Amino acid sequence: MVKNRSVLGIILITILVWACSEVKSEKETSENQGLSVIPEKIDFSLHVKPILSDRCFVCHGPDKAAVKGNLSLHTAEGAYEALGENLDRHAIVPGDAEASSLVERIFSSNKSEVMPPLESNLFLEEHEKAILKKWVEQGAEYKKHWAFVKPEAKEVPVTADDSWSTTDIDKFVFAKLTERNYAPSKAATPEKLLRRVSFDLTGLPPSLDQINAFTENPSREHYELIVDSMLQLADHAEHMASDWMDISRYADTHGYQDDYERSMWPWRDWVIHAFSENMPYDQFVKMQLAGDLMPNASKEQILATGFNRNHKITAEGGVIPEEFRVEYVEDRTNTFGTAFLGLTMECARCHDHKYDPISQKEHFQFFSFFNNVDEEGLVEQAVLAAEPNITISEAEAASLLSFINLGAYEENKVEVMVMKEMNSPRQAHVLGRGSYENKEEEVFPDTPPWLLEFPEDLPKNRLGLAEWLFHNDNPLTARVTVNRIWQKFFGRGIVDTSFDFGNQGSLPSHPELLDYLALDFRDNGWDLSRLIKQIVMSSVYQQGTETTEQIRTEDPENIYIARASRLRLSGEAIRDQALALSGLLKKEIGGPSVKPYQPAGIWEETTGGGGGSTSSYMQSEGDGLYRKSMYTFSKRTVPPPSMLTFDTPSRDLCTVKRSETNTPLQALVLLNDPQIIEAARVTAQRCNAKHSNLQDQIKHLFTLATSRAPNDSEMQILNELHTSMNEQIESGEIEIEDYLSIGEAPLEVQEMTKELAALSLLTHAIFNLDEAINRG
Repeated sequence: MVKNRSVLGIILITILVWACSEVKSEKETSENQGLSVIPEKIDFSLHVKPILSDRCFVCHGPDKAAVKGNLSLHTAEGAYEALGENLDRHAIVPGDAEASSLVERIFSSNKSEVMPPLESNLFLEEHEKAILKKWVEQGAEYKKHWAFVKPEAKEVPVTADDSWSTTDIDKFVFAKLTERNYAPSKAATPEKLLRRVSFDLTGLPPSLDQINAFTENPSREHYELIVDSMLQLADHAEHMASDWMDISRYADTHGYQDDYERSMWPWRDWVIHAFSENMPYDQFVKMQLAGDLMPNASKEQILATGFNRNHKITAEGGVIPEEFRVEYVEDRTNTFGTAFLGLTMECARCHDHKYDPISQKEHFQFFSFFNNVDEEGLVEQAVLAAEPNITISEAEAASLLSFINLGAYEENKVEVMVMKEMNSPRQAHVLGRGSYENKEEEVFPDTPPWLLEFPEDLPKNRLGLAEWLFHNDNPLTARVTVNRIWQKFFGRGIVDTSFDFGNQGSLPSHPELLDYLALDFRDNGWDLSRLIKQIVMSSVYQQGTETTEQIRTEDPENIYIARASRLRLSGEAIRDQALALSGLLKKEIGGPSVKPYQPAGIWEETTGGGGGSTSSYMQSEGDGLYRKSMYTFSKRTVPPPSMLTFDTPSRDLCTVKRSETNTPLQALVLLNDPQIIEAARVTAQRCNAKHSNLQDQIKHLFTLATSRAPNDSEMQILNELHTSMNEQIESGEIEIEDYLSIGEAPLEVQEMTKELAALSLLTHAIFNLDEAINRG
């Protein structure tokens, strides 16, 4: 195709030059940033507990079995308790630092006495020692962890000279900026704002017509109309559902060695339907947790419980069925904790949680809610849906469940795994060291009183648990949800650790704003569309990326949101953008997953000899090559490689925050993925048919991919690249027939011209630009 790969080198150099002109180095920051200056008033939650949790709780925290020296520092009672054989000393004496052995030990120069001990590889900074000492001097007041106290109504701040704020969200952010003597960035240009909101709401780029219309009239009223219309699109519902697939650990296979295929896609169709209807979030979650337990449960409500069955399942001979059945229940328990409570529930499986007040008993009380399913740990007929399941017929898909796209399915019915409660609940136990065979104390469904006692009027089953989750006094549910939605639009949550609201989690950057949004979300019917519109209509969301050197230095992670963060598109959005720009994207909603291009032989290399339909990869044909990426077949043991390279999770576990990496492999995917090359060629074909002048073609292609017109310098670079491509074609370094033949999209022999090849290579380079793979 390309001799000596020289063209790839030129394209890559172009990309790197462009990227280097945009990307600035960012310094690491810590949660205690700025605390080298000791606060006048020490706050336990903000200043002290993060230190104790990081440096002390391993030996002096909630895990009773790990406590050393009979000292527990996670509660006031434990911290103030008399110690020693004669009970004549105290770690903490409120108001008296000299009498407090904690203060003495952290400042000690004696290697055998200093705390934390040297062998722990933990140490305290000087300002952290000073904070602990000052806290003791000020009375060593303890407070309940902020996230475990239910949110209270917060007054919207009023700040002098605030002409920037247009919403209540802005006023909270502006007040925090003012405290730090920061000013917000100026508003993004209309083109960049439109690109940003289009990707954030639909996962797709704006069209040229949309860009032109908005740049001609960038008024707030016009912007609001655009937002409202996007929130009504099927693209928005699919985009929201795509995020939910990570949380629900959705995949098209069982996992483990042979990794057989499963049919859970009708449940995915239901999720798209629920977002399309803007189903209230509480109803959306309750149906997934316990739809089968609702009075006179409909088939739709039962189907929704497929959420709980998205975990891995084994069909391998020789396993111990009970061991794996316990693993399935554990998965449901831990997913519940991560997705809805923001708690690391799995840490309390083998022992009391070392950082949070979750005891091992409380872990298995949660476990017992999900333990009453008549399921097998070993599925002997993996080609069938494991029990319990439901069958959806062609007639049902055409009537009661009309949101299910059964049209492309080979059979006239489909079986889906769901939840079904046993008539007699299965007894649960605390499992010693978390092992299925070490049954200890019997436990029953219940919730931790330190979080929220389980109301007596609720049934102690999954339906009762779902109601408990949305109880007005539950301190976590609304906060966790709002934070995850905020993360979607700003790249980080108000609590950066969206998966952990416990003692080891990050402190909220804007705690008052978090509680304001949580209560507003709850009190307005758990309306996701309303919450999303509030965010994207705010001035803080509409900022540009420009900032001052001071702010960049002091707040490199943009914690205080004095600018818009530059966020790379997801792996799905990068592929979908290429398909959309080329006109190849097939917008069919729902149905079974499809198999677009992927490197040959990957499945075959990893198969264990079984696997059935997943033993070898059978590429889709026709429209199946061009569906949205959310419909790409996801094999757990071999996830779609291009998506994986861009940080799409394997879906083995619940994921509420994707990792963010930058590797050379990502550039290689963009340069070599047949889907990108084919999309570039088809885009060039369409452009060639629309514009005959090269300069118009370049402007069209650049604007299409970046949502803005190129400047003179960029036009010069792109013209030079086009000239270079032509020269290599003329010299024979690039074999145009090979390059233009990549992909299944139609191409007539007479179209295989040097002009099309050069324009396709130029388009391919533009698709690789840093600006093209960022949302604006």
